[in-house]
Amino acid sequence: MRRRGFLAGAAALAALPRTARAETPTLLQEARALAAAPYAQASAPLPPPFAGLSYNAYRGIRPIPGRAAMLPHGARFAVDLLPPGLYFPDPVIIERDTGNGPVTTAFDPALFAFDPRYFNAVPRTAPGAGFSGLRLRHALNAPERMDEVLVMQGASYFRAIGQAMTYGLSARAVALGTGGAKPEEFPRFTRLRLHPPEGDRLRIEAVIDSASLAGHLDMVLHPGANTVCDVTVTILPRREIADIGIAPLTSMYLRGPLRASVSDDFRPRVHDSDVLMIRNGAGETLWRPIGNPARLQQSAFVDDGPSGFGLLQSARRFADYEDPEALYHARPNAIVRPKGDWGHGAVMLVEIPTGDEFMDNIVAFWRPDAPLSAGGEYRFAYELTFTLEVPETGPHPILQTRSGREHHRPGTRRYVIDYAGAAQDMRPEISATDARITGASLFALPEGRGTRLSFLLTPDGAESTELRAQLRGDDGTPVSPVWLHRWTRARDGGV
Repeated sequence: MRRRGFLAGAAALAALPRTARAETPTLLQEARALAAAPYAQASAPLPPPFAGLSYNAYRGIRPIPGRAAMLPHGARFAVDLLPPGLYFPDPVIIERDTGNGPVTTAFDPALFAFDPRYFNAVPRTAPGAGFSGLRLRHALNAPERMDEVLVMQGASYFRAIGQAMTYGLSARAVALGTGGAKPEEFPRFTRLRLHPPEGDRLRIEAVIDSASLAGHLDMVLHPGANTVCDVTVTILPRREIADIGIAPLTSMYLRGPLRASVSDDFRPRVHDSDVLMIRNGAGETLWRPIGNPARLQQSAFVDDGPSGFGLLQSARRFADYEDPEALYHARPNAIVRPKGDWGHGAVMLVEIPTGDEFMDNIVAFWRPDAPLSAGGEYRFAYELTFTLEVPETGPHPILQTRSGREHHRPGTRRYVIDYAGAAQDMRPEISATDARITGASLFALPEGRGTRLSFLLTPDGAESTELRAQLRGDDGTPVSPVWLHRWTRARDGGV
């Protein structure tokens, strides 16, 4: 997975024939040409002063305002061009169109200031080096200040924020082999093109390339209280691909109240996201708390025509995190809403063990049932929203999940799920595979804080169990999301 601190209206289509056109080649046509040719290996090693940088030295390279920073792009946007180095060795061609056609910005070390604590003499040229990506600015929180709103840097990663947010989880144009037995492949942006803005809307295109595929990203950015990206990704496989990830979201989870013992830390929570939410084609809302497992875990939520999924940060008070630097309480949710029918497949969740908060270890994405064929063309369109708001999940949304050992009952673990609203006229349904559920109770919390469902899990000899809980009204109607959780002996020991 990538290192944190920098730098995701058609359904999947059957294979489409590629047809040449007489007009000037578009970026989609460039991607088609790439896919039809053998893959060219990645870039040469970086030259000085960009080679072999430490984290702090890389941060000591700063775009100079007026040269590579705060470059006006229309009346309401500005662009920062980002230097190569550290985790970002591959050059990206950056084109800006302000109304007279796309213009490529030439890379030059003189566009950057180099902190003398880390750099002595800086060469005038750096053959083979190029920009690693870009940062967009917009008057997001105040009319007189151009705040960061979007970063595109590293492989095909991008991340955005809306008002009163700080950067957290990221999106990608495509994922490939995530969570599989073979090393993950990271397709990367090779070209970025900014189109002329239309008011507060900005269209961005990108060409994607890797050994297994080429592709095209077409995105319209709408900054605001919630920042929305209208995304269309076209994938052009060079080989048959069964392990594709569509609309991937990448986040971090170290610890939280579901399993606080994983890290001895003064902060009660350390995560960018703590819940995977899915709205499936059957009309259910699934609420799956994520975690930091002892070994890699992969979960598949099989579906037909999903209406949405996202990674959420459910707790929003500073006191939930007690971190005035990371500001985890202000990190956004990211919600994917497909356009068109994505057909049969599964929302995939990959949870990777981590011992610190500096590596992304959570990935969620859509995987179609059918492999993508070599030589085909597949298009997926969706809306991606970065927001502090949690989508509506019914009359009794889930507020939090906690668990811990029942020390006076060896081999047993207690779970509590808190819901908004009063407890009357509701009954819980709880199940577990290959394990026993006992002691279920539903009661009101003090001070009108909602309703708590409490129960005991006794796994006996099971190595793992899948838990499911939901509240229903007296007439059997669901009144809460479907809560899901996986218990594993490898993670929780005896309980």
